[in-house]
Amino acid sequence: MRRWPGYRIILASALLAGCGATETAQPVAGPSPSAAPPSSPAPPSSPAPPPAFSGTSEPVTAADLPASWRSGCPVGPDQLVRLRLTHWGFDDRAHDGVLIVHRAVAAGLVTVFQTLYRERFPIRLMQPVDAYGGSDDASMAADNTSAFNCRRAVAAGPPSWSAHAYGRAVDVNPVENPYLFDGKVLPPEGAPYADRSVRRPGMAVPGGVLVRAFAAAGWTWGGSWKSTPDYQHFTKSG
Repeated sequence: MRRWPGYRIILASALLAGCGATETAQPVAGPSPSAAPPSSPAPPSSPAPPPAFSGTSEPVTAADLPASWRSGCPVGPDQLVRLRLTHWGFDDRAHDGVLIVHRAVAAGLVTVFQTLYRERFPIRLMQPVDAYGGSDDASMAADNTSAFNCRRAVAAGPPSWSAHAYGRAVDVNPVENPYLFDGKVLPPEGAPYADRSVRRPGMAVPGGVLVRAFAAAGWTWGGSWKSTPDYQHFTKSG
């Protein structure tokens, strides 16, 4: 009978060992040491600055002016130059434009359009009227800013050469700045702008940047004419 107590001790120890084995804590899974931290979004890129103004002059020939010049015009191609000018558009972007002008006024015009570009004055289009077959009406309807065109003046009285025929006039944004002549609005597309009491982008207005820039170069503005204001027209006829 003395052997039973020892047996009980051995059995109890085995039971305790088995219970301990079943209650052993298991390790908790954690983040992998190689896991990369979440990346933050890239900062938005800044828009590219607009290009610097460029104004260059180059000679032209009769072949460059197939519709705007002909024999008998008051100036020859040798007196004209092609200006390549950067201008600001209605889309808030820079564009390249071309004007054909008399060589004597070229330098002053570069300064004028440099000012307009710096001040972000919008210009719709700027190309020679040859792009419209020499038609002043078509050029105006397209809201094209242009200069040389060997044509007669649209004015009362006997026929006479326009200042454009000398390359000494520029029409700027003809739709926004129409010519009010003989009860007509020229171009007709400019009728909504015949009322000058509401100022809108691209308009020539007294004291505005467009009028001031041309005045600083010694040019006069047709918008100051009392009976037949020509708001698009700037001239240095000499």
